[in-house]
Amino acid sequence: MPNLPDATHYLTVSELAARIQAREISPVAVTRSQLERIACLDTELHSFAGVMADVALAEAATAEAEIAAGRYRGPLHGVPIAVKDLFWTQGFPTAGGMTIHKQHRPREDATVVRRLRQAGAVVLGKLQMTEGAYSDHHPAVTPPRNPWNAAYWTGISSSGSAAATAAGLCYGSLGSDTGGSIRWPCAATGLTGLKPSWGRVSRHGAFELAATLDHVGPMARDTRDVAAILQVIAGADPADPTALSAPVPDYLAATGQGVGGMRIGVDPAWNSEGVDATTQRVLADAVAAYRALGAEIIAVQFPDAKQIVDDWAPNCAVEAAVAHEATYPARKGEYGPVLASVIEAGRALSGLDYQRILLRRMAFRGRVAALFRTIDLLLTPVQPFPPLTLATISTLGEQPGLIADLQRYTCPFNMTGNPTLTLPGGFSEAGMPIGFQLVAAQLGEARLIRAGAAFQAATAWHRRHPAL
Repeated sequence: MPNLPDATHYLTVSELAARIQAREISPVAVTRSQLERIACLDTELHSFAGVMADVALAEAATAEAEIAAGRYRGPLHGVPIAVKDLFWTQGFPTAGGMTIHKQHRPREDATVVRRLRQAGAVVLGKLQMTEGAYSDHHPAVTPPRNPWNAAYWTGISSSGSAAATAAGLCYGSLGSDTGGSIRWPCAATGLTGLKPSWGRVSRHGAFELAATLDHVGPMARDTRDVAAILQVIAGADPADPTALSAPVPDYLAATGQGVGGMRIGVDPAWNSEGVDATTQRVLADAVAAYRALGAEIIAVQFPDAKQIVDDWAPNCAVEAAVAHEATYPARKGEYGPVLASVIEAGRALSGLDYQRILLRRMAFRGRVAALFRTIDLLLTPVQPFPPLTLATISTLGEQPGLIADLQRYTCPFNMTGNPTLTLPGGFSEAGMPIGFQLVAAQLGEARLIRAGAAFQAATAWHRRHPAL
């Protein structure tokens, strides 16, 4: 087979899959190329927690032999993917960003990893993440760097997933999102990311941060890619009784359906109050693009989310305290200060206060569900400003107002469980990507995919990559 052409590492999953299926590119060759790129670049990017080189090459060889024999499994067959170090990988360390678990070698794959392998994907390795999937990396971990500019934030907690995918070290990745951790990293690195409805994707074999807020989803270069990955990982799972049993639609078919007649809601006040001019311009351009594509833009009033944003942190803290009962406080000294403080806050919250949060959350979920009876999608920022510098992020603990602003458009949809799609929509004056967010009703992933694919067929923001 021919040598790999230049910039093969920036192909989309679907582009690479077509070449693999036609036997123009060898799964073994492309896997070797990815491993070489990781070895060359990741000493600076720090996106991988561990590389599974021998396993990946064996999987690539199996895929190559199967495809040569006419046993093609689908669009992930032979495609190198990586997964956040949250997800169990049989026999290979899964630490969840924590030093406590650095020697943890699971006896089985997480359901999502098993499904990727059944689809023929090549698992390159485990991607670095914040400690326990909360907001800060353990002091012993070197945080992943943003491949666009090392002085800028890579997002949390799926930071390694974003850095590796944006840098062309894998063709797609799995992340998780408890308060914005698929959306912030994708927005910061020019990626497309889908946070599915809560329960649409099994959480079996994934380290837990907050059980009712955790969502597992794909991060990739375009909507078709996240659709292909979601197609494989979504669905009921006997090992996870909270995984939804609703049938999984043909997500890839949705990529060609367009947005003609689709009702997209926009709250002019919510989308502009405290939102910087550059981000507003990105939103306005996205609205104009959707109008030109035939969507109906409808002005709406989103329910007041301030209290629900305030409630997210204590809600998450209580659930995190439960998730860490086996090791906290027994091994408190091995925790980083940020995660430890969150767990302490959760342990201190009264049952009465927690119940009040749950009641407010139920009411808010009902109000959001009512809104989606009048629209098909909601368009919002991911955050009210362009990507933040690491210098600014280092001051978050001293700026509660900045934290609230950062969470304003993300946390509400973990509290409700609605699916979201993050799309790149422009760049800041500093040359950093800016994303926006689409939100759908529960199990509305196919609508998100329709809208994301239509936008990306008409724009080229997702085709821009960092110069590495």
